[in-house]
Amino acid sequence: MSEPEILTFGCRLNAFESEVMRRRAAEAGLHDTVIVNTCAVTAEAERQARQAIRRARRANPGRQIIVTGCAAQLEPERFASMPEVDRVIGNREKLDADSYRGEARLAVGVILAARKSAPHLIDGLDGRARAIVQIQQGCDHRCTFCIIPFARGPNRSLPETDVIAQIRTLVDNGYREVVLTGVDITEYGCDWTGDRLLGTLVRRILDEVPDLARLRLSSLDPAEIDPILMSVIAGDERLMPHFHISAQSGSDMILKRMARRHLRSHIIAFCDNVRRGRGDAVFGADLIAGFPTETAAMFADTLGLVADAGLTYLHIFPYSARPGTPAAKMPQVEGTVRKERAAILRRAGAAGLDRFLASRLGRREPVLVETERLGRTEHYAKLRLDRDAMPGRIVAATVYGYGQGALDGRLHA
Repeated sequence: MSEPEILTFGCRLNAFESEVMRRRAAEAGLHDTVIVNTCAVTAEAERQARQAIRRARRANPGRQIIVTGCAAQLEPERFASMPEVDRVIGNREKLDADSYRGEARLAVGVILAARKSAPHLIDGLDGRARAIVQIQQGCDHRCTFCIIPFARGPNRSLPETDVIAQIRTLVDNGYREVVLTGVDITEYGCDWTGDRLLGTLVRRILDEVPDLARLRLSSLDPAEIDPILMSVIAGDERLMPHFHISAQSGSDMILKRMARRHLRSHIIAFCDNVRRGRGDAVFGADLIAGFPTETAAMFADTLGLVADAGLTYLHIFPYSARPGTPAAKMPQVEGTVRKERAAILRRAGAAGLDRFLASRLGRREPVLVETERLGRTEHYAKLRLDRDAMPGRIVAATVYGYGQGALDGRLHA
């Protein structure tokens, strides 16, 4: 009998949860099964998941197919109606071994009633050089374009002691870099005290796990950065100088219609403040092109933000209407216009990345090796090595060139 195969779509949190699922399915004695961990952030993500389910059935005619994740949580009946699918499991249920022992075709609970997230200790992530650690789950905000709170439930933070214990285990098992992830990590701790405690957590991790070489943060909300986090950014070089911002737009009017909690000026101020404490910092951002009611002038504000905030890594999403969200009922921007604006933003992002890569020429870079010939620098730039190195190690390479979105480096002995 073969071990369960897990197909993962979407965010880092899904990747972490897939590793938990692998262990829970094994505890339940599950074999000859394909588990599809879906994403619901866009309609395209759901379409890709359905395609993957159909391909999995064609490739595995005799195996059970279980579907879970955000899309399954939101539309369980739709996935259960697919002839290729044997079972549908909800986002909470997928982390419980008992769910894999059951036989019910639908096992999807009410996620909005969730009030706690149980810690799940793992000893590694299959095939990954860096480890992902969940610190919270869910979101208490209701951005008008986003369906994810209905798939993930409210904000639930994991205890600091459990997070630190997980990181210690991973470091003891050889991981040199850890990424803290969740749905809205800047809200960490708010469900306990009303205060944002991400900075406190980061400081404790760096103090109490001295053998951790690199710590990264996943997406940050610029409206929710606590002062302690800013001081850690400036004061500890083990916190990597690459920060990804959940910006979404550079237009104040669009940000208000999105029900975001920040304005354009807050994004720029955050980047400027970080650079004052950490001069070598680089920034990425999520940006949505063609949000409902977006005019050419509003789009120009978003395009201008790339230069004004000095953004290097862009994740661009043409707006995708999600049924059940307020934005889906707003006047829509034509699909071709959304795609054109997304293409313009991607070109601006590619140009910004090229400028950054060019600035690294001649520098000696510490590189976390992901595969024998490819790694990531502290600034999260891809670097192609001129000879093989051991995945998971941090090595030194001198940059001699760049192209196609990556650096080229000579590995030091």
